[in-house]
Amino acid sequence: MKLTRLSDIRRKELRQAAFAVLQREGIAGATIEKVAAQAGASKGIVLHYFRDKRELFEHAMRESNLVLRDAVVARLKGAHTPMERLDAVIDGNFEPHFFQPSLCHAWLSLCAEVPRDEKLKRIQRVIHSRMRSNLLSGLRGLVVEADANDIAFGITTLIDGLWLRLGLQPGSVSRDYALRQVKDYVAARLASAELPPATRPASVGA
Repeated sequence: MKLTRLSDIRRKELRQAAFAVLQREGIAGATIEKVAAQAGASKGIVLHYFRDKRELFEHAMRESNLVLRDAVVARLKGAHTPMERLDAVIDGNFEPHFFQPSLCHAWLSLCAEVPRDEKLKRIQRVIHSRMRSNLLSGLRGLVVEADANDIAFGITTLIDGLWLRLGLQPGSVSRDYALRQVKDYVAARLASAELPPATRPASVGA
């Protein structure tokens, strides 16, 4: 069994502390000193593992992304039909302990830096690419490819928008309301979309 190095444990603790500070302060108010205090460490210890604030918060974004990924994967393991896979991805992106104003605010703070930071930009692309791939794994069993791509884009846009709204206006969106908005959109799109060939009713000869 591979042993976890102490340095890896410490880096993970600091990433988690950085994300906790982001939730409370936003990126403008977050500092190395506040992260150190959150982790019960010195500023020197933080800078031993991370070169600067930018690198630290890049890793904080990676950490939050991994937690969200694991939540979706756990739901997908219990999904056996295309519709169940689709619901698993949507539900996983609104996990009750994730879809909270403080977490949405931290995510919003990090996203605001994406246009100016290539590493954060790459992480954001990975997040959207994985979400799209997970959604398509369900949608391709329900609709033709062109519709699947359009619906996946609409779902990701809605999810981003609902996270944005809760980050900007705490209390404005509940988890139930967010899920209803996304699933109503999906139901409407599926009702008008073209079925994939394998699921179309067989034509009856004359």
